[in-house]
Amino acid sequence: MRKSFVILASCMLSITLMSGAVLAKSDNGQGKKETMTGKQSVTVSTPADEKDKGKEKDKGKETVTNATYNNGHNGYKGLLNAIENVKDKPAGAVIAELLLTQYNTQLTAEMKAELEAIVEKDAALSALADMLDKNGSVTDAVYVEKEAIKANVKNLDSYKKLGKLYEKMGDNGVKLYVNGEEPSYEVAPILTNGSTLVPFRAISEALQAEVVWNKEERSVTVTRDGITVKLFIDKKIAYVNGQQVILLVPPTIINGSTVVPVRVVSESLKATVKWEPETQSVVIYEE
Repeated sequence: MRKSFVILASCMLSITLMSGAVLAKSDNGQGKKETMTGKQSVTVSTPADEKDKGKEKDKGKETVTNATYNNGHNGYKGLLNAIENVKDKPAGAVIAELLLTQYNTQLTAEMKAELEAIVEKDAALSALADMLDKNGSVTDAVYVEKEAIKANVKNLDSYKKLGKLYEKMGDNGVKLYVNGEEPSYEVAPILTNGSTLVPFRAISEALQAEVVWNKEERSVTVTRDGITVKLFIDKKIAYVNGQQVILLVPPTIINGSTVVPVRVVSESLKATVKWEPETQSVVIYEE
């Protein structure tokens, strides 16, 4: 079901947003064309170009870095090459926005249409999820809304929509998302005294941090990128790189799992923490 749905969704998005995705323009009347539809930029030469084939072969080896950062009028070509590898990731929207704002006059109408579709991909997916929900396909709507979140991990509206879809399926309670994904955990996040406690190991592993448990001290320590956060069970004192921090709520153990205040851990590890109140969703992402 999911596979057939992905095909359907892809077709709908292609028809709605990316018609005319094969992008080409002539270059100095020599019969050369550029396209964004393949994995890489493709050059097609006419017979008139064959005599320069050797020189063009070396030219074609220009790196993406050089093409992106040279000061000539073709500097945008490196970005066109780069976006092919990340158009389905959050970075794709960033590069697309850069092309539209800084190289707008050098883009064809077809290129602009495709780039605008990439920028708005999360909105398009979310709209498709709404359609599926209205047609009673809540499970498929959940799947598409998850894809919308992956396209833009900062959009809280997508998390809200997903939370409401979960509620329709009877899945209530606090939700946790890290970089657009839902980490697995044995104990669900909880709200207590105005703070949200989340499973320590789940969030740390999702952020690719190292976790150490000290049985004698009853402490947990997480280390990532030179930053160390140490917390003590049932104590409101934590240490971030040796500096004392006072917590509103102490870490505790529930059913054998340690839960800790989400904000102090995530922000100490340089991640952004957002709270979506309607669906009680904890959203953590790295800039």
